[in-house]
Amino acid sequence: MTAVQQHRPNFATLQSAFQNGDVALLECQLKSTGESVAVIVAVNRDGEECGFVPFAMMFNGNPYEMLNPPDPDGGFHDAEASC
Repeated sequence: MTAVQQHRPNFATLQSAFQNGDVALLECQLKSTGESVAVIVAVNRDGEECGFVPFAMMFNGNPYEMLNPPDPDGGFHDAEASC
């Protein structure tokens, strides 16, 4: 199973949360580094109480410099080698 396939159920939940207006952007701190990061969360409401379910982190920096896109022939393109 690919990484994308593993995350399909979470993505569907996140889509529903967006449709219902139950999404927020929350500033959190990475435990490993102490770095502040923006996190996309689904909001669970229970009366006046709210809980937050983290789904994704926003990139700090340029994502094009941090990621290699998939190669249609398999694997991933090396962005450094493509330039």
